[in-house]
Amino acid sequence: MQENFRQFLDRLRQNGELVDLHQPVDIRHIATLVDQAKTALYFHKVIGYDMPVVSGIIRSRERAIMSLGCETYREIEDKLQQAINKPIPPKHVKSSPTREVVMLGDDVDLYKLPIPMSSIYDGGPMITAGVVITRDPELGINSGIYRFIVKEKSLTGIDIVTPNNMRMFAQRAFERKEPLPISISIGTHPIEITGSGYRAPLGVDEMAIAGGIRGAPVELAPCQTIDMPYIADAEIVLEAEILPTGWTWPEGRFGEFTRLMGGLHWNPLVRIKAISMRKDAIYYNLHMPWENTWLAAPTRYAAIRTALKTAGIQVKDINVTLGGCAFWHAVISIKKQPGEAKNALLAALSVMDLKHVVVVDDDIDVFDPTDVEWAIATRVQGDKDVMVIGNARAKPLDPSLPQGFGVVPTGAKVGIDATIPEGIPREHYERITYAYAEKAKIDDYANGKADVAGQAGDEAEVVALAMKILAAIEATPLYYTDIAERFSAYDFRTVARAIGHLHMTEKLWQDSRGRMCVRGSQFAAKPPVK
Repeated sequence: MQENFRQFLDRLRQNGELVDLHQPVDIRHIATLVDQAKTALYFHKVIGYDMPVVSGIIRSRERAIMSLGCETYREIEDKLQQAINKPIPPKHVKSSPTREVVMLGDDVDLYKLPIPMSSIYDGGPMITAGVVITRDPELGINSGIYRFIVKEKSLTGIDIVTPNNMRMFAQRAFERKEPLPISISIGTHPIEITGSGYRAPLGVDEMAIAGGIRGAPVELAPCQTIDMPYIADAEIVLEAEILPTGWTWPEGRFGEFTRLMGGLHWNPLVRIKAISMRKDAIYYNLHMPWENTWLAAPTRYAAIRTALKTAGIQVKDINVTLGGCAFWHAVISIKKQPGEAKNALLAALSVMDLKHVVVVDDDIDVFDPTDVEWAIATRVQGDKDVMVIGNARAKPLDPSLPQGFGVVPTGAKVGIDATIPEGIPREHYERITYAYAEKAKIDDYANGKADVAGQAGDEAEVVALAMKILAAIEATPLYYTDIAERFSAYDFRTVARAIGHLHMTEKLWQDSRGRMCVRGSQFAAKPPVK
């Protein structure tokens, strides 16, 4: 997929998914306008700035699907998994259009960038869509998306309260008493955002995963003031260093993926050493929480599916639910062998920051919350089917956990086995299915359809029909409705009387599944022991 950021915006525009606003707009109004809009918004005239702002470009399922060149949401997961399996390393180029305007030293001024605020509680304007690239001398390269609250014209924080590779790299640099060089690429294609959002193992380059999604190498160009690459196609690039101050500077609050306002975070400081951009640069503001959510969820799907495959589990479907903020809840349907539901729970709960996982049988629709709740209600015994794992890795942004300076809390993970318990026959879970649903349609009757009456039999005909029924069920037990259908040449009352005759003469019995059979036959249900 050889599409760049601007070409993606054009494609959104052509499909009616982006609206251009040419009138002057106060930057303080941007976030709430994007929240109200059904499309992405392109603000051409932001009061006080010489640069336009675009936001909301991946704020819906449809635009997330479009952004990766897919037809369905599930296809995003498949494309990501293929990229994980077959990454394409980046290609290094000498320069890029991002070098058309360069600010260095005292000329660095973040206040020249149209960086919006969002929530009424935000601690300041913050950069939300920067793809951050850094390197550890021993552990390799890492990419991710982090937020930077602007403090001064060349000073920000970096929000890395959650345990991840970037935090580890910053901590290792802090222990060495060295700054950690980072590049921040703003205005990149959603492919690079998706790749950087995948929590790859140490030593795996997320830009290679982005290349796998794209089907071609991501081009990286060298920074001028630090030994670090940036995404060559970006609109704006900040060259910076995470200062070795440690997690000692209070900032926030932040609007989180939880759809809640987070508390005060304690973070390191970042010094911006250079700003470079295109002459006609477009500032991209990633709008929280949904722009974060729609491309974060597929990374969870891929990781869960990989963990379950490693555990030897045959998966039918996965739903990383929006109610769980696309980070914490998953419902997984499996084709179960004995004991595998518990194994599936253990495997899934090891993935990222998953907090609650429900495993169901393959007859349950994981995307129907009523169906999932029904499985929990009818297939779960709490003392056997609910597992709680304490003191596990958790996400500090979870508002139910202890918060505070320097706290990286642990939390509980909960697994619910909502599959049919071992030793209970599957037929105990046969759902109600109404007879003749295939042929009796209400619309036909509303349009005047009339049924034809069957033959009404006298007593002799009832007895004769009873013998025919008895002969039919000698070879194969039949449900009552099957008998009524097979002998539908008679009206239902005649059929019912014939079956009643067999009951009265004690020739009729039922098997363990409730089907009619001949009394004393191999199919007949055994009487209970008194």
